[in-house]
Amino acid sequence: MAGKEIRWTLRAIHDKLDILDYWIVKNRSKTYSEKLDLLFDNALESLSFHPESEKKTDHENVRIKIVRHYLIYYRIQETCIQVVRIWDSRRDPGQFNIHRK
Repeated sequence: MAGKEIRWTLRAIHDKLDILDYWIVKNRSKTYSEKLDLLFDNALESLSFHPESEKKTDHENVRIKIVRHYLIYYRIQETCIQVVRIWDSRRDPGQFNIHRK
């Protein structure tokens, strides 16, 4: 039995690439970014089978999956799971906007 398809918004893709690029520059190596990317992929694979297992947020139809210090915001849709944002929880929450383009 296959899980739901994972689809990324452009904003979430940019979030993920920014996070991975940050660690490549900071560590002068791709190793940590590759491990972090795998953690994100594994978390989303799990979500594809159990999307309602994670916590609801104050945003309509949005849930959150925590992966280390990162918050993966997603929506459960009829045919897929839509990743909306990935946010580093150590950043200023006042700068977070789920709908930011």
